[in-house]
Amino acid sequence: MAVFRRGYERYNGPLTGTAARLLVMPRFAWERILSHRFVVVLLMASMFWPLACIAFIYVSNHADTLLGATGVSSGFSKMLEINGKFFNVFMSVQVVFGMILAAVAGPGLIAPDLANNGLPLYFARPLSRWTYVLSRMIVLLGLLSLVTLIPGLLVFGMQVSMAGTTWLSNHWSIGGAMVFGFLLWMVIVSLVAITSSAYVKWRVVAGALVLAFFFVTAGAATIVNQVLRVQWGSLFNPGYAIGFVWSATLGLEPPEDGPGVYQYVLSLSVTIVILGAILMRKLRPVEVVS
Repeated sequence: MAVFRRGYERYNGPLTGTAARLLVMPRFAWERILSHRFVVVLLMASMFWPLACIAFIYVSNHADTLLGATGVSSGFSKMLEINGKFFNVFMSVQVVFGMILAAVAGPGLIAPDLANNGLPLYFARPLSRWTYVLSRMIVLLGLLSLVTLIPGLLVFGMQVSMAGTTWLSNHWSIGGAMVFGFLLWMVIVSLVAITSSAYVKWRVVAGALVLAFFFVTAGAATIVNQVLRVQWGSLFNPGYAIGFVWSATLGLEPPEDGPGVYQYVLSLSVTIVILGAILMRKLRPVEVVS
């Protein structure tokens, strides 16, 4: 058949599902990130604190057996109590490892695509900008879950299995608060990491920018509070806002007088929207030169 007689025909074969397309880039990104020795060492180091917490839970639930006939005093028993304060400390320590992991793994997600003009190749396929960003966020969310959410659920499950249904009926909200708190923190850190990767080509500088974001916003909030003698300046500190939301959802006393938990949740929501808008402004399939 002559070439000019070959008409265009639409592809009628099987189509890849949306979820499958969404997980293509994370699959290869996870393989590349986990090939780095420092990331593996960091993931292993992040398991020591959950193991220590599990050991503390075991001691707390078997204090009478371990101490024998001497018994447990009221002060010592209160110190061994597993409550919202215990999980707040657990979460605060684990996010330190997560912050380092995001600073190491985040900068290499988007910067190579921008440096090599790879975005037109992605967007030429059935992949939107939101899908592209979501696939990159899945990479970080999956890695951060290994050091935050999954160990937290294991620690909570260990406490439930040892303390029984009585403890669970009185502290069931701690599990939901921990999941919500970790997810909120992971979304913000992931957005900061991939936004830094989109605007800074050098991985070392982009990783430092991830850490500097929280230090700079904390310093700016402190300056506002001290100069203006107010408390609402803390709304500009995402790290403090996340900690305040954790304390409120875990049933702890608020650190100080000032904005309430709903104001802090609103400030974090605004931070997510601003980071998303800044990121979307950078991710364009073509560059328009005026």
